[in-house]
Amino acid sequence: MTRLFNDPTEFADEMIDGFVAANSNQVRRVAGGVVRSTRTPNGTVALVIGGGSGHYPAFGGIVGQGLAHGAAMGNLFASPSAQQVESVATAANRGGGVLLSYGNYAGDVLHFTQAEQKLNAAGIPTRTVVVTDDISSAPIAEKHKRRGIAGDFTVFKAAAAAAEEGYPLDEVVRVAELANERTRSVGVAFSGCTLPGADAPLFTVPQGRMAVGMGIHGEPGIDETDVPTADELARLFVDSLLAELPDGILSPEGQRVGVILNGLGSVKYEELFVVYRSIAALLQNAGLEIVDPEVGELVTSFDMAGASLTLFWLDDELERFWRAPADTPAYRKGSVGSVQQLDPSEVEAAEALVIPEADDASKETAAVVARAIEAIARVVDENVDELGRIDAVAGDGDHGIGMQRGARAASAAASEALALGAGAHTLLELSANAWANKAGGTSGALWGVALSAVGDALGDEGRPAAESVCVGVTAAVDGIMSFGKAEVGDKTMVDALVPFRDTLAREIGGGAALADAWKSAADAATAAAAATADLLPRMGRARPHAEKSLGTVDAGAYSFGLIVQSIAAVLAGTIEGEK
Repeated sequence: MTRLFNDPTEFADEMIDGFVAANSNQVRRVAGGVVRSTRTPNGTVALVIGGGSGHYPAFGGIVGQGLAHGAAMGNLFASPSAQQVESVATAANRGGGVLLSYGNYAGDVLHFTQAEQKLNAAGIPTRTVVVTDDISSAPIAEKHKRRGIAGDFTVFKAAAAAAEEGYPLDEVVRVAELANERTRSVGVAFSGCTLPGADAPLFTVPQGRMAVGMGIHGEPGIDETDVPTADELARLFVDSLLAELPDGILSPEGQRVGVILNGLGSVKYEELFVVYRSIAALLQNAGLEIVDPEVGELVTSFDMAGASLTLFWLDDELERFWRAPADTPAYRKGSVGSVQQLDPSEVEAAEALVIPEADDASKETAAVVARAIEAIARVVDENVDELGRIDAVAGDGDHGIGMQRGARAASAAASEALALGAGAHTLLELSANAWANKAGGTSGALWGVALSAVGDALGDEGRPAAESVCVGVTAAVDGIMSFGKAEVGDKTMVDALVPFRDTLAREIGGGAALADAWKSAADAATAAAAATADLLPRMGRARPHAEKSLGTVDAGAYSFGLIVQSIAAVLAGTIEGEK
């Protein structure tokens, strides 16, 4: 378990602050994560990596010479927001463009994709390579759906070395894609991890058993066996990976491989060396030449007991990049030569919050919106344990804590914006950014989209009509469905969201007052959320073990129902107070 913390909700931020304080010669803090504190030549492609915190050395620990130029660091096990990614990439950019690379998780894909679009629109050429090395997470025919685990490192290492050699953006992308195609990993787990402040692990494995193929957040694996001996685990690892060779490699005989035996948190180095002893022999017996093996912790999961094996199938170019020097807080290889620290005057100070002008009517609307967001935070707090329990049935159990982080951050941002005289649009936009930044993950992205869309419809002038609210809700639904790709029947928040939109539009179109229309729509959403118990998930982390969720409502749909009901109470109270 995690023993040392203050406020669990502040753990990630405090961890990053301490990490930077301990490694200021190599990294500096920027909004959303860290970038190099050393000088990078102008025109160099910047590699920006990222994901949720809790996986150290991934991701901040491998920012430095020869590796990443920046890391967007989300909350614990939650993807960084689009704003965080954009901020880190902008700070890391040296004029050669930006390559974004990260593991293939839904929340990361949503946020990094948004950031890529914004960066390109801002004139910073930006590309993406998603890592898909985990062979257990999808069959070979659907390898684009696979998760990224410890194989992230081989892709990052190759892309960074190519950038250091002066490759242009298109060529760095080519190298990263080739590295990803030639990387395969498989992992096992013996027990789950416990996040700061939690009284139980995110998942459990039965005593004396080993989960095969389980993901680094507890995503379902493909098998469960008795705990093997070290030699038996080595055989399982090697046989699994040699059963699937990359395209163009017909036989292991005569091939070169980079090797990573990765500990996930509480399997100690001594144990890993015992396992690696057998792995090395098995690979050599298969005719492989091992190049610069890495045994240790590169992608962890707090105190999770587990390990993974990664094979990186090399050609001449990839071997050069695999062997290239690097110097970061958590990883060093060879000598990178002399480096120059950035002068403090080159580091731009954070800009003060600027609040656009708003008229009195919009400020009054903003006050109602702030009360609604406060009510959201309150209802999420009251139901956080239940949301986590529902999500844990077939997912990773973090929906409750993610929603709590996001809602609390949005409420704090709304209060600050209101005190500074913000109108409805500005208050919602700042709340959306705060929710997405703090919550991360898929839910953070989607609620950020939703609040921002409603804010666009309300504006910063005048008192919005009920029809404007309806327009905002419709835009929110369109945005969520566009980014999340879910449809009605997939067992997601969309199953409650669409009935809410349709009922709201019908009631307002029929002349109902906003408070009455919202209450009717909230009732429709609550009923639709309850009906998701009869559905099987077709998207997200619950999909691989869909049958486990039958009989349980979808956590996202359920939390949406709670939230819109809490807003209905605020709207009813506001109307009552105006009488």
